[in-house]
Amino acid sequence: MIDFLELVIEQKKAKKQLQKILDSRRVPHAFIFSGQQGVGKFNTAIQFTKNIYQTFSKEENSKNLNRIDELQEPLIKLIMPLPRGKGEQLDDSGFDKLSKDTLEEIKSELQKKSKNAFYQISIEGANTIKISSIRDIKKFVSFAEDDNIMRFIIIIDSELMNDQAQNALLKNLEEPPNGVFFILLTSQKEKLLPTIVSRCREISFEPLSYKAVSQILRDQFGTDNITANKVARFSSGSVTQANMLIGYDFQAIQQKTISVLRFSFGNKYQAALNELIDFSKNNPIGSVKLLLRMIKIWLNDVIRYRESFDDFCFVDDKETIEKFNSKHSKVKLDFLFANLDYLESLINRNINLNVLFLNLIFELSSVVKRN
Repeated sequence: MIDFLELVIEQKKAKKQLQKILDSRRVPHAFIFSGQQGVGKFNTAIQFTKNIYQTFSKEENSKNLNRIDELQEPLIKLIMPLPRGKGEQLDDSGFDKLSKDTLEEIKSELQKKSKNAFYQISIEGANTIKISSIRDIKKFVSFAEDDNIMRFIIIIDSELMNDQAQNALLKNLEEPPNGVFFILLTSQKEKLLPTIVSRCREISFEPLSYKAVSQILRDQFGTDNITANKVARFSSGSVTQANMLIGYDFQAIQQKTISVLRFSFGNKYQAALNELIDFSKNNPIGSVKLLLRMIKIWLNDVIRYRESFDDFCFVDDKETIEKFNSKHSKVKLDFLFANLDYLESLINRNINLNVLFLNLIFELSSVVKRN
């Protein structure tokens, strides 16, 4: 019997937990796979699903295992954010009122996802998981009751369910039929209702090593070796973030990060603000989030330098790290990470970017003032 979990890159702790559950032959009906995007939660869900199927199903295996890989119903149902259809009513299914073009777009995205588990599905206008999609689960589950066949439901970005959709899901979790398994994937578990979390077995996923991210970029996305190795160091262990950096012009974000840091630490507030405003005008909002993350990575490099590590992300800008530490070696930076995390969260609340930038400059300049 094949151990499909061997196809999961790294995530030793998560794989050990899942294997222990399989060995016990007492598999819970619902799981939460939690961790940042792009660390392999979806791939692990698919491989674990195949392990469950071949261990407990009495059906012929090979064809159905392929169907799981291809995300084909009725063995597996994928729930994900979908756009709202024109004239869509509450009693419509998740797909009923979607246009032909949107349905073709969804089909194309699912095909890409089935071939590359790290591919990030992107559908225009798909911002929430609709209650109609959750209601569709009831029909899907009914096949398991009628045919006595195992069924698997994977919910991508499950934190994007609103309370109404989560309450509808809760009814399915409270009385699940035999042979039906739920796997909720999330990067923000705190947004799920406590009643849902309490009914699921949580498996936590860690960031990938930069070597693993680089390998996936090369093997799954065809990224050249130099770019893959460089971007992977700034990915925070996430293939998703690495691809975002590539898409948003990684070199430009890296250079802007250094400029903003220099002007802020040098109390050149207007110059720092001009850099940030110029950057935001020429790039999508997602790149502003990445810029904040890059600043945190640079600060982490400063700390690593103090602790005598010689492996840095900002290898090309090592002199900026050395110069900062020569002037401000005793400045504490720990508090700054939490403040920058808070500023990043404000972007999702549609904060005025100029206000955000002024707060960012203040936070950075206050560091050297504490020296």
